[in-house]
Amino acid sequence: MIGITLSSEQIRTAPPEVRRWIEREVMTSLGLQAPPAEGGKPHAEHLAVCSEEHAAAILSQIQGVLPAVNVFFEFGRQGAVFGQPNIEAFRLIDIAHHVRLPDVAQVMACLDLINQAFGRACGDASAKFCGFDREGHCFIAAETQQNILRLWQKVIASQQLARASQQEPAPARVPSGAVSSAEAETEAERPDKEVGIAD
Repeated sequence: MIGITLSSEQIRTAPPEVRRWIEREVMTSLGLQAPPAEGGKPHAEHLAVCSEEHAAAILSQIQGVLPAVNVFFEFGRQGAVFGQPNIEAFRLIDIAHHVRLPDVAQVMACLDLINQAFGRACGDASAKFCGFDREGHCFIAAETQQNILRLWQKVIASQQLARASQQEPAPARVPSGAVSSAEAETEAERPDKEVGIAD
């Protein structure tokens, strides 16, 4: 057997067929998926829709694992459409690149955490947040993608609001007994305080 080592840059710039073959080999060697019977097509009926409330519950469960949070929010992006209605497809190697994970295996570990959190959030351990095919794609319901995008927008909006409230200057407080600048100006303009007025 001969082993070769490829950098992430070499994998990214490889032809699509080579990238898909590498993804399949990695996933098969790690035993992370069983090849589907129908030529790699995802099964839409097995993918549960993740509501916005479930998405928030997932986020609260995985927020201590930053790579999983990053992978989760990747599904807020627009995915590719592969013939089946209401299904969004994402390439695992692209997710790894976007969230700066070294390989697809770590993406799969994050997806496993997300799937477990989803099962707990909806009270059904058999519910699947995402599905896979033999070509190295991950599939979610289109409605799930929209709900994750909405959650992402809310998270960003709340962070911006928190930042803005921290940056608002507090009103200046004048120490007791001190004269404010407005009072000082008024005092200076009084005619009886002008210099050179004779009694």
